[in-house]
Amino acid sequence: MDTQSQKFKVRLGLFIAGGLSLFVLAIFIIGKQKNLFNPVFNLTSTFYNVSGLQVGNNIRFAGINVGTVDNITIINDSSVKVDMLLRKNVQQFIKSDCQVGIGSEGLIGDRLLVITQGSANASMARDGQKLESDEPIETDAIMASLQITAGNAEIISEQLAEIMSKINGGNGTLGRLIQDSTIAENLNQTIFNLKKSSKGLDENMEAVKHNVFLKGYFNKKAKAEEKRKQELIDKKEEDQKLKKENK
Repeated sequence: MDTQSQKFKVRLGLFIAGGLSLFVLAIFIIGKQKNLFNPVFNLTSTFYNVSGLQVGNNIRFAGINVGTVDNITIINDSSVKVDMLLRKNVQQFIKSDCQVGIGSEGLIGDRLLVITQGSANASMARDGQKLESDEPIETDAIMASLQITAGNAEIISEQLAEIMSKINGGNGTLGRLIQDSTIAENLNQTIFNLKKSSKGLDENMEAVKHNVFLKGYFNKKAKAEEKRKQELIDKKEEDQKLKKENK
């Protein structure tokens, strides 16, 4: 009887010790997450829509978890106040012009607050200071925008298919140009005539240059052009000479 009573007491003691150990471990883990054992400071911000943010969600700065959401309060129909609890050792890096945005941990993860980096010459954020917020883009708004874009793309695709069908059928100016061989031949003949006319014009101009009455005019024009080119060459050589003298 005494032996059974002694074993029961030992088991009871081990059970109580194990329960206390688990309780202390849980308190330590929760306290670490909630920054109960570290010096902290408070910041606030207001949003039109917190987009599913909850108390206890993480706060990140420069990609590092630096605190948690302490409280969320509805101020009025267009403002929601978010209280932030951050570690004291990061206060020196958070500036008064930092902005607070709402992000997520991965594509389908929990919501979190993201504090952007401020300017180097801004003052350090004070305890209890309010930071400007950057409103989140709702997933429903993104999906609605994508649906509108997809609808527009579908309309454009249908219109392009209709245009290509008309072109392949020989309808319209472009369709007739592609499908009708007579128009293509006429276009080729027109280009050939233009080239021939251009060649004849060049020959006529050459004949005009050799004309007795106009030869002096063209010679004078050619001399003026040569003189202008020579002046440009002389000016360039003079500039190079001045640069060498300055060196």
